[in-house]
Amino acid sequence: MKLIMRSEFDNLRLNNKHSFEVDNNTDKQVVKIYCAEILIAKRITQKKSIRYFGIKGYKDYLTEE
Repeated sequence: MKLIMRSEFDNLRLNNKHSFEVDNNTDKQVVKIYCAEILIAKRITQKKSIRYFGIKGYKDYLTEE
């Protein structure tokens, strides 16, 4: 996975064709986005750090705005 922009992550998350799940740990939160059971992106929040990751070819899953 590689780093992606927040706007791209939000585009994937707000698409009705994609599902997402949230995993909470003590100080870490992971949001994973799936398309047909395939992990396409994730957001990792730890303390004040937020990072967005996408799979290779994640742009194929983006919608036009």
